[in-house]
Amino acid sequence: MKIDYGWRARLADDELTALTRSHGGTAEPGWWDRIRTHSLGWVTGREPGGELVGFANVAWDGGDHAFLLDPKVRPDHQHRGIGTELVRRAVAGAAEAGCEWVHVDFEEHLRDFYFGACGFRPTRAGLIALR
Repeated sequence: MKIDYGWRARLADDELTALTRSHGGTAEPGWWDRIRTHSLGWVTGREPGGELVGFANVAWDGGDHAFLLDPKVRPDHQHRGIGTELVRRAVAGAAEAGCEWVHVDFEEHLRDFYFGACGFRPTRAGLIALR
């Protein structure tokens, strides 16, 4: 199956809300419209007919650090390399923008994906849960 990928490509809030909900996530309408301005860029994955099947967001600090957020692939399209390609293109977009680092955090069951398929390496980091 051919997937068309785009960096900072058109993306409607309702499409992203539907994609997020397709795999059990919660997304309130207006979510994408609120956060888009804080993004360095994003990667979309679409079927040739235009349906959104994958997404990854890249936030940043305005300097050297980018943050991979919210990568997702529609469940019926998973395990086909789409997520790995979304991440690869997100990292490339951050590098082209002059970022020196891309950070990601994830749940334990995604460890092999990020460290194996995507090339991230473990680091020491800290976290404060606010809720």
